[in-house]
Formats: sequence, C-alpha cells, structure tokens
Amino acid sequence: MRKRLLSGMLVLAMTMGTVAGCGINDGAKNDDKLANTDLVDNAIRNAEQVEDASGYVYRGKAPITKDGGTLKILAQTSNYSGVDIANAPIVKKVFKEAGVEPDWQLIDYDNYEEKAASIISSGDTDADIIKIPDNDPNQVYIKSGLFVPLDEFFDYMPNFTKWLSENPVEKAELTAEDGHIYYVSGINVADDYQPCLMFNQVWLDKAGMKAPETLDDFVELLRYFRDNDMNDNGDATDEIPMSVMAEFLPYMFGPAFGLDLVSGFQADDDGNVTYAYADSENYKEYLKFLNGLYEEGLLEKNYTDVDRDEVIERISKDITGVAFDYSWAMSMMYSNVLPYYDGTAATAFVGAAPLSGEYEGFYVGRNALSGMFGVSTQSYRIELAVKFLDYAMSEHCQEYYQWGIEGESYVVNDDGSREYTEKGKDNDWLQQFGINPAFVLPAAQSVEATDILVADWHAQINRELRKYIKDPWPDIYATSKESDTVNLYMEDIQNKVNKSSDDFITGKMDIEEKFDDYLDELDKLKLDEVVEVKQAQYKRYLKALK
Repeated sequence: MRKRLLSGMLVLAMTMGTVAGCGINDGAKNDDKLANTDLVDNAIRNAEQVEDASGYVYRGKAPITKDGGTLKILAQTSNYSGVDIANAPIVKKVFKEAGVEPDWQLIDYDNYEEKAASIISSGDTDADIIKIPDNDPNQVYIKSGLFVPLDEFFDYMPNFTKWLSENPVEKAELTAEDGHIYYVSGINVADDYQPCLMFNQVWLDKAGMKAPETLDDFVELLRYFRDNDMNDNGDATDEIPMSVMAEFLPYMFGPAFGLDLVSGFQADDDGNVTYAYADSENYKEYLKFLNGLYEEGLLEKNYTDVDRDEVIERISKDITGVAFDYSWAMSMMYSNVLPYYDGTAATAFVGAAPLSGEYEGFYVGRNALSGMFGVSTQSYRIELAVKFLDYAMSEHCQEYYQWGIEGESYVVNDDGSREYTEKGKDNDWLQQFGINPAFVLPAAQSVEATDILVADWHAQINRELRKYIKDPWPDIYATSKESDTVNLYMEDIQNKVNKSSDDFITGKMDIEEKFDDYLDELDKLKLDEVVEVKQAQYKRYLKALK
C-alpha cells in the first residue's frame, strides 16, 4: 500500500514540477494538459449513459448495444500451447453477453511483442481493439496518434470511470503526458505468485539436503543431481539437474550479484542510477558464474531453446530436479505431473527462498498494471469498441476471469464462500476453459481465487515468499525529450545486451578478453544518455518520496 500511495504522490509532484519549470509558451501547453486532466476528472465524476443511434442506453451491463456488431481484435495467443483462447468458454461468454462478434487477429504469444509492435507502428492493421505489446512505456503509440483518447468517450464507459475513481494511483499511471487516458488495463497480483526457485522435494530428501540458500551450495546440489540416479531407474546419466527457461536466468541469479536484471535500471542507497547490464564488476561475475554452469553441463547446451512445455515433460518423466517459473506453476503445472505426487509438499516441486552470493538474494516483483488495450484511431466502430472495453473490464466480467462460470468451474457454498469444482482444480482444463484470459481481455488477477485453486501448501509457500519480493524499477512518467532519447537508443542497447549475454555464457566470446569491449560498445550506443534520463526521473521520484 505504501508503494502505491507514493506512486500517486510522485505523479502529483511531477505534474506540479512540470508546470513550475515552464516558460510562457510551454506554460500554455501545460495549462492545456491540466485542463485535459480536469476534463478527465469531470468525466469520471459525471459519467452519463448516452443513447446510441438506435436509442439504446448502455448502462455498463450487457448487452452493450441494441443492434450488436463485429469488432476486429488484435491480441495474443495463450502462453499455454494447445489452448485456443479465442474459443475458450469464458471468453466466448463475455462476447455473447455483450452482443458482439469477435473477429480475432491473434499473434503467437512468444512473438507478440515484436510482431505486434511492427504492425501497430506501420499502421498496417484494421483492428478496432489492440492489445498493447509492451504497455507503451515511452508513449510511442500515443504520440503517434494511433489510439483514441478514451476519456473523450467516458460517457460510454461507466465501469471504467468507476474503476478509475476507486483506483486513483492506477488512474494517474494511465494518464498520459497530455492529460488523456488511452488504455484500459488489467492488474497483476504484484507481490504474490511471483517467479521463484523450485526444487523437487523428493530429490532433495534422497540427497539428504535442504533447499540451498547460497550459490555455492546450489552448485553442489546441481552436481549431485547430475551424478546420481535420482529417479531410481537404474540409469545415473539421464538426470537433467536444472530445467530453466532462459528468460528466467536474470530473475534467478541476478540478485545474488546485487543486480536487478529484470528491471534493468537500478539505484543504490545514495540514489545513483546505473544500468545493471553495464555493471563492470557484478555483471561480469554474473556472466562468469553462468558460463561456469554451462561449461560443467549444469546449464544445458541448448538452454535458450528450453520452453515451458519441455520443462513440464521432463518433470513428468522425473528426470529434472530444479526449475524456476512463476509460482503458479508450482502445484498447477509442475508438481501435479510428477508420477508420485500425492498432494503434499513432501512429494512436490516446492518454492524456496532466493539464492544469495556476495549479496543477499531477493525476487523482483511486478508493476501492478499489466495487459493494456486501446482503441485504434483507424476504427470505424469506436463507440462500439469503447463500450465493449468498458463491459470487458466490469466487475461482472472480472468474476468470470478469476473464477470462471458458476456450476462448471466453481460452486458457491451455503456460507457464500466459493470453491472450484473437481474440473476446475485441473489446471489444464481450467486453462482451456479460459481462466485469466489476459492475452485477449483486460483481466485482473485475484490472490483469493489463486489461493483457493492451488494446493494449501502452495498458498502457504506463497505467503512465506512475499518477504523476499523487492519492488521493481518504479513507473515514472517521462517528458517528451526523455521519451525521445529512450526510444532512440534503448532498442539497440537491449539487442546488444541480449546477443552478448548468450555469447559470454556459451563461451563464444571470452569474458576476460571481450567484456571491456562490450562495455565500450554500450557507450557507443549512447547508454550514458539513457542513464542520464533515468537518473533525472529517479531524482523526481526521490523528491516525491520526501
């Protein structure tokens, strides 16, 4: 709660600071911004239900229009292979109630950010509603005029305006530099069910070990798993000690080296901002550590190709002992496929505290806003699109996203409490059913619904892991000039980091010989200018905290 309150203070302080620092012409522009903000506030307070062309009044409930219609939607496939999210019962029910026929344009989950960004930026889409690929942190799409300012249609969005009034921090975070609000957003459970380290408890017990707390102990455990017949099949060579998707390596090991490689940018106790991937000592040691795992075969040769399906398959065959994934996977995707899992933590893949090295370990949390949707300015159905987004984020629909459909995925007990049906307790079935369809709709996650769904021991571990969660780099609004700098340089910097990271880990580039060259190349890509922007933003953040 403190973090969210301070975030709201930050936005207010930055708005006031912007006005105070302007000249005459810029002051006029900022007067317009403040006027726009006032219009947003007035719309939220005075939202009216307006008749459409047929005389129908939409009041936030289904159907959203008398005559119906079709909406083209550019969105993302599920991150579960084999799940047809567009035809999932929960998703279909929302559209059916709304009286809208979806015309889906779905891009593969793994490629969505890159492909959707290209399509949106080129203007080569006739979609009415678009899932924003990266939440538009630097307002690239907004400044390009690609999305409708939703506040100009708030008379048609009673659910969204109510939500904004009840969530002032999120309202501030969604308000762009020009004072308008362009996106409807889903919400993460920011401090719960975060990515975490998981161990096969049966393997730990066979090894006579506890979950390691340090990097050194962790390496010793991996060696033991690799060299012993942990699954008792008579073959001591088929064990894969660790099965981790490459995207989670920064989560898993960065903190032990004092690095927040998830956020990328970080600040020390004195407020000095650095780019974690350019840390000349700690990042170099991080790479050397991973290279050591790679050379020993503890990090497999094709580690960049490992996906979640492969991890699950290995666990189902009882040939791997360590994983790292969103905590949700602990009992819902990993433990439940073990051949000997009996519902207890003693036979499960259990979450554990983060690893420590020279630095005390932590887990990087998430910003609350996630999964944003906007209405294209090219749409010929803007009114229908904004009404549908409003209905899709209503409390009524959030019940579907979090619990599913009564009688099928959950039941209501006599005391009013809810519990999942036997089918609903099967994660594969539940994903097919469309639970938490954030890929295609603005869904808010629920800790309560998740706690009930997972095993009791799993929910308890989640509560224990909360204390290790560290706030990510804060959401800080950028000025136009700051956004231009970040947009100009950051993509090339990230591409360089990604390519070099793999080359260093696999030994294609010698760390001792080439690391300084890598740092020099980041300098040539104007990293110093990006860090300067982040430093200025963080100073504003610290000022707001005071």
